[in-house]
Amino acid sequence: MDCKKLISRLLTVVFLVFLSTFVTCAQHTEHNPDEITTQEAEIDTLLKQDHDQKDKEFDLSAFILHHVGDDYSFHVAGKTYVWLPVIIYDGNGFDVFSSKELHFPDQTTHLTRGKYYYHHGKLTIPELDEHGHVKMDEDGDPIGKTEAKLTNMASPNVFFNFSITKNVFGLFLSMLVMFLIFISVARAYKKRGTDVAPRGLQNAMEALIVFVKVEIAEPFIGKEKTPKFLPYLLTVFFFIWINNMLGLIPIFPGSANVSGNIAFTFTLAFLSLCLVFIFGRKHFWSHIFWYPGVPVPVKLLLAVLEFLGVFTKPFSLMIRLFANITAGHIIIMSIIGITFITQNYIVGGVTSVFSVVMFVLELLVAAIQAYIFTLLTAQMIGAAVEEPHHDHAKGEAAHH
Repeated sequence: MDCKKLISRLLTVVFLVFLSTFVTCAQHTEHNPDEITTQEAEIDTLLKQDHDQKDKEFDLSAFILHHVGDDYSFHVAGKTYVWLPVIIYDGNGFDVFSSKELHFPDQTTHLTRGKYYYHHGKLTIPELDEHGHVKMDEDGDPIGKTEAKLTNMASPNVFFNFSITKNVFGLFLSMLVMFLIFISVARAYKKRGTDVAPRGLQNAMEALIVFVKVEIAEPFIGKEKTPKFLPYLLTVFFFIWINNMLGLIPIFPGSANVSGNIAFTFTLAFLSLCLVFIFGRKHFWSHIFWYPGVPVPVKLLLAVLEFLGVFTKPFSLMIRLFANITAGHIIIMSIIGITFITQNYIVGGVTSVFSVVMFVLELLVAAIQAYIFTLLTAQMIGAAVEEPHHDHAKGEAAHH
């Protein structure tokens, strides 16, 4: 099977999965007309109360955290939402339904579908007391099954959450954008060949690809080894950049703060670390654990420091990308929030100007962070695969 057919089938499978998921959500939420009318009335009442409360008191912290955090739906404007599918596995099978049910639970028990408790973006399957109310601990958190994490996956008191949240949707969207861009460029090269000057999107992408190759990969990895690692570096660069750009779009299908999610940056940093462990040469590890040309006590000290350095470098990658993108979103939302706090036209005009300035700055930061992450990743890989210097080896032999 050629690459074109494989990619076409992959995109078809992804589309069918999304379609079947939304259809399943619709089937699980079907009611008779009377129930629908009653539910819509309750929803309108809840939304009105929610908007009235927001008009009385504007909570800037909640406003910012709602934007930078993950959620099960996109708020477009007013009463318009894009509900995403919730997919739960609790050991007794899968439960698939629309996130709309999470936002409008039963008003008596505060439960969705009789078992799920949703509060401030967190989903639990709580224990109930004799009156059917949710049991709470001393901190006000529900007692019961929580989402499975790396630290508690073996516990029987967890459930697995495979839901399509805003960040997951953003990841799929960025993957789709990358597929469309690179398929379009590949077709252009196939049609025109490499002897004809590129134009349009092909020209722009070629400039960026050459930039990553010549200015990032080759100086650190070397021309001979660059072709081996260039696909990974290009994927990291464009994946981070596209996610950063989509996160700056204030409305659906953008607005997901993917790069501001620590799990996303951790995964990218972990993959870069894996390349160091997989392709690191003997010369690299010998310098880590037994640095040449220094006394033995110093060798032991340096071995500890150098080995820690192997992990601190990807850790700094993770924190740098997470902190810079999150900080940019917080600053923009804080400036916008001043308008709602003061409710003054003059202040609103000033904050609007500052918001536009910050937004333009964030466009630059989106590219810079992708560049820095890719650059430091190339530096890590280059240090791991570097060939031993013969002059240094001769000097070391002469020393002995």
